[in-house]
Amino acid sequence: MSTATQLKTSEPVKRLNGGSARREMLRDITRRLWRNPSARIGGFLALASITIAIIVPLLDNYDPVRDNNLGARYRPPDCLVGWLTSQLNDVEKQSIGDMTCEFPFGADKNGRDIMRRVGHGLSVSLSVGAFVVGISLSIGVSIGLAAGFLSGWVESISMRSMDVILAFPSLLLAIALVTVAGASLTNGMIAIAITQIPTFARLSRSMAISIRNTEYVVAARSVGAGGFSIMLSHVLPNSLAPLIVQATLMLGTAVITTAALGFLGLGQQPPWPELGKMLAESQPALASGKWWVMLFPGLTIVLIVLGFNLLGDALRDALDPRLRGSD
Repeated sequence: MSTATQLKTSEPVKRLNGGSARREMLRDITRRLWRNPSARIGGFLALASITIAIIVPLLDNYDPVRDNNLGARYRPPDCLVGWLTSQLNDVEKQSIGDMTCEFPFGADKNGRDIMRRVGHGLSVSLSVGAFVVGISLSIGVSIGLAAGFLSGWVESISMRSMDVILAFPSLLLAIALVTVAGASLTNGMIAIAITQIPTFARLSRSMAISIRNTEYVVAARSVGAGGFSIMLSHVLPNSLAPLIVQATLMLGTAVITTAALGFLGLGQQPPWPELGKMLAESQPALASGKWWVMLFPGLTIVLIVLGFNLLGDALRDALDPRLRGSD
């Protein structure tokens, strides 16, 4: 058999072996995630949050003005929550048959259904999180890969710019940017995205530095591959694991920051619902014992952040090559 024939027959085998190795690696990652209790809990919470955020706006065309019902002002939760509350109250016990489901999470000061507002507020928070992660990831990775792979003056200028942003606390910087640009949800999203760009830039830079002198990158250079092609074909794919983990964790951070801006009146403007703004509006009600007005928006924020944080930690463990095959 000639040398050319041997090369032709060995190339499909190499591709097949590479594809088989990738499938085996994916199966191993999936198996590790399934065995991890944090991944199951976090994945369930994250999937439930995303599902609600997608379905609620499709099924309910929310109109905050039409939702006002002063006759239901501060109506306590009914349905299951109201029944459970009554069981703890010896004076006002209810039977299962007495349950109604008009306001499962209760009503606020304007008689608006808190469950509906929480659903739409959750949609807003996750939309902001997806926008922030998408913008900061794309810009930060581009800056970091160029800085780490090209080094020299490109690295000096880009990384010093990232250091300037990192010199300010992210929340304070976001507040300052929104204050200058004007209070709105769009300006809030852009401000949060700007504060998170250095995180991805520094992470992708460190990955590019560790990869740029590996054997397969040197081999690609030796056959004439350009720097841009090497970054897209070799450096970026081998940097995806830590970037995926960081993006998952960043979703939770973006939700908290969005709620903080909303709480300060710098995010989504009333009467449209947003979880942080709902918490701010619930303070007077909490002082008079209307606990449900604050409980459900706050609990929603906690569950969203908890879900993505648990999922991010589990992904970090599953994608770490040093831990594969250890269990």
